[in-house]
Amino acid sequence: MSLSPASAIARDLIRCPSVTPLEGGALTELESLLTNAGFRVDRVTFQDEDTPDVENLFASIGSGAPHFVFAGHTDVVPAGADADWRHGPFEGAIEEGVLFGRGAVDMKGGIASFAAAALDFVKAQGPGFGGTISFLITGDEEGPAVNGTVKLLEWAEAQGHKFDACIVGEPTNPNILGDAIKVGRRGSLSGIVTVTGVQGHAAYPHLADNPIPGLTRLMTALNGLKLDDGNERFQPSNLEIVTVDVGNPAFNVIPARAECRFNIRYNDTWTLGSLKAKITETLEAVDLGGLQMDLTFKRDASESFLTKDETLIAALSDAIKKETGRTPELSTGGGTSDARFIKNYCPVVEFGLVGQTMHKVDECVAVDDLDCLAAIYRRFLTSYFS
Repeated sequence: MSLSPASAIARDLIRCPSVTPLEGGALTELESLLTNAGFRVDRVTFQDEDTPDVENLFASIGSGAPHFVFAGHTDVVPAGADADWRHGPFEGAIEEGVLFGRGAVDMKGGIASFAAAALDFVKAQGPGFGGTISFLITGDEEGPAVNGTVKLLEWAEAQGHKFDACIVGEPTNPNILGDAIKVGRRGSLSGIVTVTGVQGHAAYPHLADNPIPGLTRLMTALNGLKLDDGNERFQPSNLEIVTVDVGNPAFNVIPARAECRFNIRYNDTWTLGSLKAKITETLEAVDLGGLQMDLTFKRDASESFLTKDETLIAALSDAIKKETGRTPELSTGGGTSDARFIKNYCPVVEFGLVGQTMHKVDECVAVDDLDCLAAIYRRFLTSYFS
C-alpha cells in the first residue's frame, strides 16, 4: 500500500526496538532521513555514574535566527508480552487505517509527523528560508533522563546553538487532535522516608523498637498535608505515597527498618527549595519516641514552569485551528516531560498526538492523525518563519 511520508517514517521508526536505553536503530533511521535532506547531523553519547550510556541525536539546517527546535525521544517503554498484542509491538502493522506499535503515539509518531513537515518545508523554501530548524532527539526520556536532553542541551549550547522556541512532540491531546497545547507543567519532587528501630523477637517487644508505628505516624502527617488550592494557572499540588516497604518475610521478627516513598506534583505556589523545607518541617514535627528518621530527596526533581511566549503559542494555535477547526486549550495538566529541561534555554510548549493508548498494549495511531499533525507542524513552520 502507498503510505504518506509521516506514516512511512512512523512505521520505520516503530520497527526499531528502541526500548530505553537501547538505540535500536531508531536514531540511525532518523539520521539517514535527515542527512539525505541536507541536515547536519551529530550523534552524541553521554555517560554518568550508575546509569547506562545513552545515544542522542542533534540535527539542524539553515542558519541564523530565529532558531526553532523540535524536541522528542525515540526510546520507548517495554512492550510486555508479544502475544498480548494484536500485532507485534515492533512490527509497524497498519490495519484499517491504524498504525500499531510501541511508540506509535509516545512519541515516534510525533517525530515522524514533524520530520515529514520539516522536510516538506525545507524542500519548498530551500535552505535559505530565513532561520534554523533543529531536531533535539534523546534516547533517555522514558528512563532516568540523566544522559539525554539535559546533557544534549548543554552540548548544543557549547556548540554555539541558541534556541528561540521549541515544540516537544509529546502526545498532549486527551481525546482528539487539536484538544490541547501544554504551555506549562507542574514540578515533580520524589522522596524516601526511612525509620530505623531495633530488630527483635515479636514475643519480646521490650527488647526491640518497632519502626513501623513511627513510619505510620510520618505517613499520616504527609497524607494530611494540604499544600495549596491551585490557582488560575495550575491545578492543586498533590502528594502521593507510592510504596511502603519493610522487607520482612517473618511473622516472629520485629524489623529494624521501615521505608516509604512519595511523589509530589506541585504548582508555582512553591519553589523546589520551599517545598523541601515544608516537607522536612512537617516530618520533623512528628514525635517518633526516640526512633531515627532519615529523609532523602531524589535528584531528578523538577521545577514547575509556565510559557507565555505569545508568538510561539499564537502560531501553533492558529495552525491547529486552521487544520482541525478546533481552538486548543492551553493546559498545564498531566505529568512531566523533557520540556522541564528545555524551558531553561528557550520558550517551550508541547503538542503532539492523542495520548489514549500510550504505554498500553496495542498502542496505535490513526494514519489520518499522523498526516493532520504533519499538516499542523507544516503550517506552523510557514507562519513562524514568515
